[in-house]
Parts: sequence; structure tokens; C-alpha cells
Amino acid sequence: MPDIILTHGFFLAEDPKEQEIMRPYPPLGLLYISSYLRSSGMAPLVFDSTFSDRDAFTALLRKSDCRILGIYTTHMTRASVIAQVQAAKGEGYTVIVGGPDSAGYPGQYIEHGADIVVIGEGEAALAELIPLLSRGKPDSVSLNEIEGLVYRDKEGSVVRTLPRAPLDINYIPWPDRENINLDCYLESWYASHGETSINLITSRGCRYGCRWCSHSVFGKTERRRKVTDCADEVEWIKHRYNPGQLWYADDVFTMDHNWIYRFSAELRSRGIYLPFETISRADRMQEEKLVKELAGMGCRRIWIGSESGSNRILKAMGRGVTAEQICHAVELSKQQGIETGIFLMWGYEGETLEDIELTVEHVKRCLPDIFFTTVVHPIRGTSYYEEVSDRIIHPDDWVSATDKDLAIRGRKSAAFYRAADQWLKNSVKAHRLKNCEPENAARYAAEAEKARERAGVLWNE
Repeated sequence: MPDIILTHGFFLAEDPKEQEIMRPYPPLGLLYISSYLRSSGMAPLVFDSTFSDRDAFTALLRKSDCRILGIYTTHMTRASVIAQVQAAKGEGYTVIVGGPDSAGYPGQYIEHGADIVVIGEGEAALAELIPLLSRGKPDSVSLNEIEGLVYRDKEGSVVRTLPRAPLDINYIPWPDRENINLDCYLESWYASHGETSINLITSRGCRYGCRWCSHSVFGKTERRRKVTDCADEVEWIKHRYNPGQLWYADDVFTMDHNWIYRFSAELRSRGIYLPFETISRADRMQEEKLVKELAGMGCRRIWIGSESGSNRILKAMGRGVTAEQICHAVELSKQQGIETGIFLMWGYEGETLEDIELTVEHVKRCLPDIFFTTVVHPIRGTSYYEEVSDRIIHPDDWVSATDKDLAIRGRKSAAFYRAADQWLKNSVKAHRLKNCEPENAARYAAEAEKARERAGVLWNE
């Protein structure tokens, strides 16, 4: 009999957009918890919802002898998770939730049926909780001795215990990939992209203080695994699954340059070469030597958070980078044959039409291979959320909403940001084609000008 069922709220069949992209990855957080619990002598069962359905989930709840359920929450799966919580409560389960969304809204998750919310990393907290829960309903005194929890005591008050210190990640076993059907991921990748991909992390956390970014799970620390342990995992993945590429899912893969050089040398000494993509920061990619090393390791694409082309807005965001550094990082990557993608945000506090125009010119100057835009939204628990909290308009239905649905009083309309998107996209297309396809470039430039004028009108509404 399992000691706990672990699951998450993402069902691929319910997400048309993700079905179109079709780049699914296993839930590393749950798999780390599973391996940690196994190393502690427990028997976790992972219900990986990605390729499953709700009927299968309900059937598992009914047939299992275990009555403890742990669910990982994200900012996009709230409604799905609440449905899982309520289904489990109907079958007599004690429900534990953890992850970034429940860390921001512990009281609301408890109101909607969760018994306990784990704040921060879940491995050690669950290892202490499960034996306690297995002996029956614990009293408040026992729960209060476990760090990093939120729960309701017998008087009905919501209690938060002392925070838990970050774990030493070198003592956490590798993710328990053998506890799920990883072939589903490999097969879907191959069918959609002609190759397979597997994710791993070499660190946890980020020490930077971007005002809109949540640090609710790993904290504002950067903890790096040992080079040899990471190389061992890569070697095992290569022999076990032979993927076409790796996805290093660290917050900032290039944070520690010396670590990158040592990791690269370790892989090279073992004759391991696997193409990969990853995420970095522009200020950690200013040295040609480092970018050349990444290319030599097999980096085929790197994602960089640009967010804006206005240094004034970047400073307000607490990004700690400049537009010039971003362009330099993109250029260095291009020189080494690494594809670049950048992320951009509209709507940060104080943004003007001039800042948007600076962002358009910035992307034309950088010319990354790919860029994505979004409208910044306040995530509860961040300093940006606190900054705009007095102007946040909360949806009536908390369950079906996400933090992306939080409106900010005084912000420009959705139509304005759509116009800004068209201004940006058509301007970049025109710039790319101006020498090789001048007629098409002129057409895109005209569309960009129309969108710019439309944005100007909407700005003044």
C-alpha cells in the first residue's frame, strides 16, 4: 500500500494551447519528492495527470487503501487542483497541497478543502508529515512542530508554523522518473518534433530580486548541485532514454561560470555530448568565453528574460540588467550558432508609449530568433503585487481565476496591448526583410505604422 499519492493539476487533454505546442515535461518537483520519500523508507505513488484523465484519477482515489493525497499547485492549475481536492475529500482523504499558487493563497486553499498547505520545498515537510498522518488525525501541537506548514487548528483558526530552511540539494536523490510512464512524454515529443527531450535541474532558486517574480518555493537562494552528481545524472539519462536533447530547467543555468566550466569539462571527459536548451540572464552571458563553452557543450537554444527595451523600466522592475547587456548576450549567442529567444512584458508600472517604442527598437536591434510577449500580472507574495495591491480588482470567482486574471485599476486596455503586439511584430518582420524582400518589408512596415497609430489612440482613451 502506498503511504501517499502524489499528483498535480495539469491534464494535457484539457489544454488546447499546450496540445498545439506539445512540449510536455514530467513534473520534476513531484518526482523529487517521490525519490526523497523513498530514500526515507516510504512508498509514494505518483499519479501523473499529464496524459491521464479525471475518471482515472477518481478511480484511483476509490480503489486505493491509502488516504493521504499530496497535490502540487501552479499559478495556472488552480481550478483543476480544487476539483481534485474536493474529489479526494469526498473519498475521505487528508489532502496536502504545495507549490507556488497555494503558497500565495494558503487560506483560500484551506477554505476549499485542503487540510494542510506546505510552504516552500516539500520533501522534508512531507517526510515528517506522513508518519504523523498515518497514525490518525494529528493534533495542533504535533503539526505546529513541523516547519513550513499552514493548517486550521481545532478552534478554526489558520495557523502558520515557522518557516523551513532551504534544503541542501546535494542530499536529495535524483527525480523518481521510473515511478511514472516517461515513454508518454518521449513519444509525444517525437511525434510532434521528430526528437525527444528530457528535463533536469542542476540548481534550485535564484538570488536576484526581480519585483514581479515569485520565490515562494525555493526562496531567494541559488543552491547548485555537485558537478559530478549532475554529470552522473546526465550520463544515466543518456543511457536510459537516449534523448535528442536536454532541457536544463534551472532558473539561471549560467549563474556560476566556474561551475559551468567544470561541468562542461566533466561531461567532455566522459565523452558525453547532448544538445540542450536552457534559460539565463543577460548579465550572466557577457563573456564570449562562457557563451563559446555553452556552444561546445551542445547549447542549441537559450532563453533570456529581456522584459523591456527601456532601461528606466528595467530598473523599476529590479531586473539588474540593461537593454545593452541583453543585446550583447543575444549577439554573442548568435556568433556561436546558438538560437536565442527572449521574453518581453508590457504594462509594468510607469510604462509610457516612449518605453514601448524603445522596446520595439530594442527587439529590432537584438533580432532574436524568437520572442514572446505577455502583460505583466501581479503574483501574490511578490513586491510588485504589494506595489499595486490597492488597485487590484479581484475576480468574483477565485477558484476559476488565476493571478493572470487580476485586473489593475488604471492599466491600459487589452486592445491597447494587442496593438502594441502588432506594432512590435510587424516592425521586426519589416526589419528582417528590408534587404532581402523589400516589398514584403514595406507591407509589414505599413502594418506596424497602423498598429502604432492605433496604440496611440488607445493610450489616450
